[in-house]
Amino acid sequence: MSMNNRELKNTAIRMRKGGKSYGEISKTLDVAKSTLSYWLKSIPISKMQRSLFYTDRIRKLAEGPRGSRARRQKEIEIILAQTKDEMTGEITDNAYRLFGAGLYWAEGSKGGMLQITNSDPALIYFMVRWFEKMFAVNRKTFFAKLNIYSQQNNINLKEFWSDLSGIPIERFGKSYIKPSSKNVKTNNLYYGTIQITVPKSSDMKWRVFGWIQGALAIQNKHVSRNLVRWEHLRRVERSVNLR
Repeated sequence: MSMNNRELKNTAIRMRKGGKSYGEISKTLDVAKSTLSYWLKSIPISKMQRSLFYTDRIRKLAEGPRGSRARRQKEIEIILAQTKDEMTGEITDNAYRLFGAGLYWAEGSKGGMLQITNSDPALIYFMVRWFEKMFAVNRKTFFAKLNIYSQQNNINLKEFWSDLSGIPIERFGKSYIKPSSKNVKTNNLYYGTIQITVPKSSDMKWRVFGWIQGALAIQNKHVSRNLVRWEHLRRVERSVNLR
C-alpha cells in the first residue's frame, strides 16, 4: 500500500469514527464505497450513528424526487422563456385560422355541431373567440356543460367558466358529477372540464375540416395511398353484443 493510500485510509477511519457515512467519506476523499467497505468494516458504529445514517437515507430518498422535479421545472422554464421569443411579429389571419383549426382537429367533436371539450382555461378562452371571429357567431348563444367531481362546487365553477368564456350562466346545462372514487388522481382538474357547443353549426364544422384538408393536401395524398394499400384491415367483422 502506498503512502498516499495509507493516508487516505487513516483519514477515512477518522471520518468514520467521527460519525460520517460512506457516502460523505466517498465524496470527500474520492474513494469508491467498495474500497471504504473493505477499509472500515472493523470500525464500530454506535446505535445513535446508525440511527442518524438511516434517517439521512430516508430524507434523501424523500427529497430525491422533489429535487429532480424542481430541477426539471427550472429547465422547462428556461426552454419556455427561450422559445417564446422565437414567436415574433403578429399572427396573420391565415395562421390564426389554421391554429384554431388544428386545435379543433385535436380536441373538437368530429360529429354533429361545433363542439369542444377541455379543462385548459387558456384553450377554451382562445377557441370561444376563434369561433366568434371565424363564423361571426355570438358567444352568448353558445351552450356549455361541465364535468366535475363531487367535492367541487358546481355553482362556483359555472361562474368561473362563464366569467372566462363570456357564455351566460343560463346557457349552462346540468353538470355531470363524476362518482366518487378511491383511486389516486395524478392530474388535478381544479376547474373541472367544460364542453362548449355552437348551435346550428354543422356546416361550420365541415368548413373547419375543409381548412384542415387544404393545409394538409400533400400529406393527405400519401395517407390516401396507404389507406388503399391497407384496405384489407377494414374488412373485419364487427363483434355482436348478444345481451
